[in-house]
Amino acid sequence: MADRGASALSLPEDWSAHPDPILALNNMGSFDWDLDTGLFSMDAQAHEIFDMHPDEYDGRPETLAVRVPPAEAHRLDTLVALAIKDGRENYGAYFRVRRRDGSLRWTHTQGYIRRDGTGRPRRIIGIVRDATEELIESANRQDAAALDAARREQTNVVQIATAALAHARTVQDVIDVVTDTHGLTLLGSRSLVLGLVEAGRIRLVAEGPAGSFVPGTRVTRIDEPYPMSEAVRTLSPCFIESPQEFAERFPLLWPHITGLRITSAAYLPLIAQARPIGAMGLLYDDRRGFSPEDRNVLVALGSSIAQSLQRAMLYEQEKDLAQSLQQAMLPRTIPSVHGADVAVRYRAAAVGGTLGRDIGGDWYDLIPLPGGTRSAGGRVGAVIGDVQGHDTHAAAVMGQLRIVLRAYAAEGHTPATVMARASVFLRELDTDRFATCLYAEADLSTGVVQVVRAGHIDPLVRYADGTCRRVPVEGGLPLGLSAEFGRLEYPVSTLELDPGDTLLLCTDGLVEQPGADLDDGVRALTDLIAEGPEDVRALANRLIEEAEERGGDDDVALLLLRRRALETPRAGGRFQQHVAPGDPEALRQARHLIRAAVRGWGARDRADEIELVADELITNALMHTEGAAIVTLRVLEGSDRRLRVEVEDSSSALPRRRDAGENGVSGRGLLLVDRLADVWGVEARGGGKAVWSEFRVPKRSAA
Repeated sequence: MADRGASALSLPEDWSAHPDPILALNNMGSFDWDLDTGLFSMDAQAHEIFDMHPDEYDGRPETLAVRVPPAEAHRLDTLVALAIKDGRENYGAYFRVRRRDGSLRWTHTQGYIRRDGTGRPRRIIGIVRDATEELIESANRQDAAALDAARREQTNVVQIATAALAHARTVQDVIDVVTDTHGLTLLGSRSLVLGLVEAGRIRLVAEGPAGSFVPGTRVTRIDEPYPMSEAVRTLSPCFIESPQEFAERFPLLWPHITGLRITSAAYLPLIAQARPIGAMGLLYDDRRGFSPEDRNVLVALGSSIAQSLQRAMLYEQEKDLAQSLQQAMLPRTIPSVHGADVAVRYRAAAVGGTLGRDIGGDWYDLIPLPGGTRSAGGRVGAVIGDVQGHDTHAAAVMGQLRIVLRAYAAEGHTPATVMARASVFLRELDTDRFATCLYAEADLSTGVVQVVRAGHIDPLVRYADGTCRRVPVEGGLPLGLSAEFGRLEYPVSTLELDPGDTLLLCTDGLVEQPGADLDDGVRALTDLIAEGPEDVRALANRLIEEAEERGGDDDVALLLLRRRALETPRAGGRFQQHVAPGDPEALRQARHLIRAAVRGWGARDRADEIELVADELITNALMHTEGAAIVTLRVLEGSDRRLRVEVEDSSSALPRRRDAGENGVSGRGLLLVDRLADVWGVEARGGGKAVWSEFRVPKRSAA
């Protein structure tokens, strides 16, 4: 095959029949590389240029690796492969050869690629010559340009490394850039170590490649006799130019790295703002000594890495501070609620790595409300909100607003009142921020949930059968704006949670995507919830993972509340509703909630009587007083089980029971209450009164 390949070749027109004497006169050697067999033949002059005796060479290119450094060999292989691939007839390159005494000599090669009739490369013939002197003396303009290119290549190392480090945001990002395989190849080193200064010690944070760690050097003192310690201590680079120098200067370290066959090393202090923050060591197995250019390049490289590390440290410190402030503003713990499973999550925004922008005004809260019982399931207020902005001011406003909302709800105010007062509070703060919010008051004994919304996105409900839908809720203006424009009315919407149903409240960071419609985001979220796990904690984790994968420049707050089916009979409960005068819709909602609560407490047999009495008492309060009525239902336990209805108003005038006559319409209300209720009465309540009635109900009937 070799003969057939040779017969198809033609030498260059200017190639002599016997070139060896001519080449020798010009200090050139020749080679003949048979690509079919892989044999690389050289003449005597070529052996001299490579400083290799004929009996040391077996005719294979791999044997030349003892003379050609790995980086040079890789560059030559790439150059030849590219010339063959591009269909070129020749190539030329400068490269370095390490002679027996360890010195490096510049060599130039010119190769001619010969192909057969099909265009397949079969043979490369060419010359090699010692080009050291001509490069040093710049005798040839073309060769001088090649030398400049080599020097520019060294300078480009810093530029390439700096470009890669520009994208590093964290300390780990910086470590990844300098320790990956590409980074080591770029730096030309056999091994790399990186340490950070901490409390008078150097802690090793990175090594490359894996397995090159030296035992006992994970943490070292700055005053110990190690090269990295010396670089930090003196604030000067430590260049080690031979194995002998390494062994003499650092006898503690040298025995542990002899297996790496290190020939030289450079330890660079990482200095930022005139103080050392760490050190980096580069260990080489193919070079001896460092030229002034090499030293300048390495010092510049160390400076670039130091600046990147300092920027990453400042970013992480700022992020930790922001997250600590955010966590301090959010509830430290979420109370356990009998009758419900609750999960909350918060994801900080990541706004392009900008310091201080990882904190926002999103929050959640779960507030135990008075009136719930341990056995029947509690009453809780669930809050989700978002203060405008992504900065510490937004977080500070959020913290104040969360506390105020919690206080108003815990005082027992109705959901609409809680929202209105919070809006006034925000308006009176010294801030121009507004906030969206959703407040849901849930009675877990009945499953009745009253919801008010201030410019926030609607809640979602995942039902026990796995389906999920958005629940439209009539809303008002965002907090702060409603007070500014004098529109403090917040309509109350009602929904019911059956056992196994899950209420989901979230901020818009979970559904909004750049360039996408909000409704599309909500539909995608409902699909994700429907497909997600039933457990609220696992579902919350899944939703946050999805938000992390999607990214985005907004933080996310999330609250899930799943009503449990109680394993033991429910023995008590409490429900309260505010009914404003002149609001027929509020009266209708009150009737609906009363009916649901009574049936949920197992008093279905007397539901009509209780609803009729409650309706009569509410109507009397609205007709004969100037204010609103507050209706409260509760279960009382004792020797018998009773359901108590209270209607409170702001008038101190006591009701009178009288005979309405045959044609009278008014006056029959209290007679009806007296006939249907087992017992009733009136109690003074500060500036007003409460009319109450009680009904005996079974100890427990199927709800």
